[in-house]
Amino acid sequence: MSARDTLRRNKTRILQGLCADYSLILNKAQETNLITSREYNNLKSISNKDVEGHVVELVDKIMNKGENTSKAFLDLLQTDEEIKTTFPELRHACLLPTPVQASSPYCGDMVQESKRQKKDEAYALGSQPVGLCVIINNENFTFSSLRRGTNKDAQSLAEVFSWLGFRVLMCKDQTRDQMAQTLASFASLGDSVWPPEPGVEEWSGGGFAAPQQALEHGDAFVCCILSHGAKGEVLGTDSEPLAIKDVTRAFKATEQSALTGKPKVFLIQACQGGQIQQGVLMKDGETYRDPWSVPQEADYLVAVATVEDHAAFRHPVDGSWFVQSVCQQLKERCPRGEDLTSILLHVNNDVGQKEGSSQPGKVKQIPEVRYTLTKRLLLSPHRT
Repeated sequence: MSARDTLRRNKTRILQGLCADYSLILNKAQETNLITSREYNNLKSISNKDVEGHVVELVDKIMNKGENTSKAFLDLLQTDEEIKTTFPELRHACLLPTPVQASSPYCGDMVQESKRQKKDEAYALGSQPVGLCVIINNENFTFSSLRRGTNKDAQSLAEVFSWLGFRVLMCKDQTRDQMAQTLASFASLGDSVWPPEPGVEEWSGGGFAAPQQALEHGDAFVCCILSHGAKGEVLGTDSEPLAIKDVTRAFKATEQSALTGKPKVFLIQACQGGQIQQGVLMKDGETYRDPWSVPQEADYLVAVATVEDHAAFRHPVDGSWFVQSVCQQLKERCPRGEDLTSILLHVNNDVGQKEGSSQPGKVKQIPEVRYTLTKRLLLSPHRT
């Protein structure tokens, strides 16, 4: 049963329990980033409802945020010591999924089954290195503006993914056709290949240099594209478009592919529209093009810096909102054992609260994450 369904089926019991101390659960929801500061203030200032009405508003808002937020809320109810002490009646509710033992006899078997399946629910990442992380970093364009700040993003990605056990490779300033060829080469990579494609550099010792070992896939694959963009597309340095759906479909499962059944993550820092917005930050891309469709193949995760028709912001020194948030959240949450989809939920929340102008609400951004993963993707710091 999904977390949202669990909340829905146990809503009456949850509401009855939480009415005992609404302020506590509201504060806990804000502290754990289940609701934003604005949502917290709005919920706190509701004046035309009784206590139960306030709790209903909070629980409905949690459910409307989707599966990941609903699961995090259920986990909070069952793992936070102060909540368990304040609302003891919730201990007897069958609130699944849960990471702790349930005391209810009606859901004990389900909890034990959940424990048995826990390892099977996560992708196996036993290879060393974990896999390849390929960064396409487009800075200099023939017909478009210089993407200042992109090297900061590339460095941040290289640092965090090497820390997570990946071999990090970078391809700099590629045209549309060169990007397509690079992706096709890595998609068809089977047995170890040497030498690698021309122009490929590897992160080592705090910088990029020529690879010294043959390239081969591991148990996961990450592709980061830093470029100008348009709706559903990323642009080469010649300003020619490459559809995001073609980027991902290059890696579709085949009998020959070394990545079949393995997680493939795509992080796209590029605008998805051409509206010029006011603010001190720079935006990626200028033109509108056709929309992109979500890949139907399994084991994909695609995270784009912004939604269709909108700009993605990048500081000329500090890098982009999206990439810097991804790197920071990975560093904070991977050691805690959080899965990638949950981490990207925190990225959405973090980026969504940023302001690109001194006038609140004038310059905003929200990333978009879509995935067909079939298991949880747990990345851990690499231990040498």
